[in-house]
Amino acid sequence: MAGKPDMDAEVAENWALVNTPLGEPWSGRARYAAAMFFYQRGDMDAGTLEVYRICSRLDAEDPLPIIRDRGVGRAWLKRMGAG
Repeated sequence: MAGKPDMDAEVAENWALVNTPLGEPWSGRARYAAAMFFYQRGDMDAGTLEVYRICSRLDAEDPLPIIRDRGVGRAWLKRMGAG
């Protein structure tokens, strides 16, 4: 269909962003933007998205241990290979 974004490419791009290495400038914001994409698709719950929001200004902070500690996002942790 003309004009329809290639969802596979969009998913791949956001997957790369949500996996941006810790500590890179603006990486927390990049991870949060990608997390919002996955949340809107229904691939992430609100509690998990909230952790990415909190970590968005903390480029060196890994959201995955916080997600695990809060007991949210079990499916997301499994998808990320951390669950």
